[in-house]
This record gives sequence, C-alpha cells and structure tokens, in this order.
Amino acid sequence: MKLIPSTTNQKAMALGAIAGMRAMTAPAILSNHFANSHSFFLDGSSLGYLQKSGVATGMKVLAVAELIGDKLPFTPKRIKPLQLMPRAFSGALVGATIAESNGESRITGALYGLVGAMAASYVFYYLRKNLVKVSGIPDGAFALMEDALALKVGTSILKD
Repeated sequence: MKLIPSTTNQKAMALGAIAGMRAMTAPAILSNHFANSHSFFLDGSSLGYLQKSGVATGMKVLAVAELIGDKLPFTPKRIKPLQLMPRAFSGALVGATIAESNGESRITGALYGLVGAMAASYVFYYLRKNLVKVSGIPDGAFALMEDALALKVGTSILKD
C-alpha cells in the first residue's frame, strides 16, 4: 500500500490549500494555466470549460474581487460555514481538474483538493489571527502577505 500520494494528488491537495486561503484564486490560477496550456484529457470533459480564455478572464476578475472583499471589516470569518462551503467546492474543483488533466481519477483528486482547502482554511485563519495578536501588525498587512503567498505558491504548483 502506497502511503505517499501521487504527484498529481499532491498538486491537487496543494492547490486545494490555495482555495482554502482564497476560494477564487485557486480556480483562477488553474483556469489561466489550462487556457495557456491545454490538456487533451480535459477536451470533451465536463471540466473542459476551465480551458477557455473567457472563463480564465472571468475567474481572474472574481479572484480580484475576492482579494478586495477579504480586506473589508464586515467580511465573515473564513471558518464560518457560509465561507467554508465555497472554499471546499473550489478545492474539490481544482483537485478534480488537476487529476483529470493527468488522466487520473477526478474523484480522488477532488477529495485531495477538498482536504487541502479545509485544512488550509483553518490553518491560515488561526495563523493570521495569532500573528496579529503576537506582532501587533494590522490584520490587513497579513492579509496582503497571504494574497501574495497564495498567488506565488499557486502558480508554482502548476509549473512542470
């Protein structure tokens, strides 16, 4: 029995974790990647729409809106159920897409993406909360650092 997940499943979990940080950033990065570098496994698939440049552009617009919305004082905590659901869905979506693009099980990929999203939602919520408390640096500064981390790590996950 293999205890270490495949490279595809590792990528699914890692990009799922990006979804836990920023729900729209992960699918925006993924869609942009596949709009520029098609996977024949996604052609004709129900997930193939993510390879369309118009979808990639729309995802990027939604991701920017989310990055702005995260900084607003009335934005609910990411660990509230209504905030967790889009992160979980996003993680499952990116995980399934990565798996299918590599000819692997989209269900397994979705589960890895979901686990990554849920874990990262809690980890980064409490990390940010504790960093603010310990450092005295405003939450907004850590939010911007988290944005940069999500973008940098998210794009590096999909580099071959």
